Amino acid sequence: MGEPVTPLRVGIIGCGAISGRYLSASYDAYQVVACADLDMARAESVAASHGVKALPVAELLEDPAIDVVCNLTNPGAHGEVTQAVLNAGRHVYQEKPLALDRQSGAANLEAASRNGRLLGSAPDTFLGAGLQLCRHLIDDGVIGEPIAGSASMLCHGHESWHPDPAFYYRKGGGPLLDMGPYYLTALVALLGPVAAVSAIARTTFPERVVSSAPRAGERIAVEVPTHVGALVELVSGAIFSLVTSFDVWHPRSSMFEIYGTEGSLSVPDPNTFAGPVRVFTPGSQWSEHPTGDLPVQQRGVGMADLAAAATSGRPLRASGALAYHVLDVMLGVIEAVETGRRVEINSRVDRPSPLPVGLRPGEMDP
Repeated sequence: MGEPVTPLRVGIIGCGAISGRYLSASYDAYQVVACADLDMARAESVAASHGVKALPVAELLEDPAIDVVCNLTNPGAHGEVTQAVLNAGRHVYQEKPLALDRQSGAANLEAASRNGRLLGSAPDTFLGAGLQLCRHLIDDGVIGEPIAGSASMLCHGHESWHPDPAFYYRKGGGPLLDMGPYYLTALVALLGPVAAVSAIARTTFPERVVSSAPRAGERIAVEVPTHVGALVELVSGAIFSLVTSFDVWHPRSSMFEIYGTEGSLSVPDPNTFAGPVRVFTPGSQWSEHPTGDLPVQQRGVGMADLAAAATSGRPLRASGALAYHVLDVMLGVIEAVETGRRVEINSRVDRPSPLPVGLRPGEMDP
């Protein structure tokens, strides 16, 4: 689509399971050249597997050969690590959530602005073909004016499969903060920012027993709500309901739908990059729409978006501002649960621009 680009050089901090997804991704705009972890042996193992160099965290931050740092640490460390990266003069792209509180999130946005660096954040699944097709269908007026929507993320928690599931049931965890970013980021990307929220929640099981290796048999005291129902009022006037749960045994389906004045849109799982996308309009049946010339994408497209924006100066799509608004909404939901009141959301963010049609796999627009 354009001239060849010189890829920005990326260093990863945090060599857990998700790091392999970023190390294996292939985009023209960036190249991973190094990784770091507090556990140096783990960093060396990951580096050897992917042909990059392993560095101590402090050395990676100081390495002049690194243009962008990808922060894949655990959520409790996101704010501190991202602040250090920005103050070291590097752009940063991080996993979700942006932070665990508004103060840390806002501090990182301020640090990015102060240092003249870019801050991007997952999830980037809204840049996948499925959700991008939904964006184009909405913008083209296929379902008319969006007036409402609903989504559910239902499962029975992570203790049956995750090797270290305790975090999901402690402060900063729970189904809303774990999976809510996917659904709310997709919602804002499709319909715009949130104005207010109301919510109700419960903690069904006060204790969880791990059945997965290597911690099978351990007991986890549950500190957070594990079934959260939220009513989300958008600035546009649309009303959206979201349920996230770690309490539901084998639901027949989870779903994400948007309802318009002229039809309804079935949105794909926002934790994925592909379809299917289905539309219903009066006088027709539900029909699947192909993604056509929109590439499916993969984990790392958000970092490619940041690298291209850093080179060209265009606005970020998977931006820190978007991630902060989503964090603000989730914390607003928690406050609504605790107070029993409707909570107004003070932050605002523009819908990120859609990806252009016709990009080849691995390409990002300048």
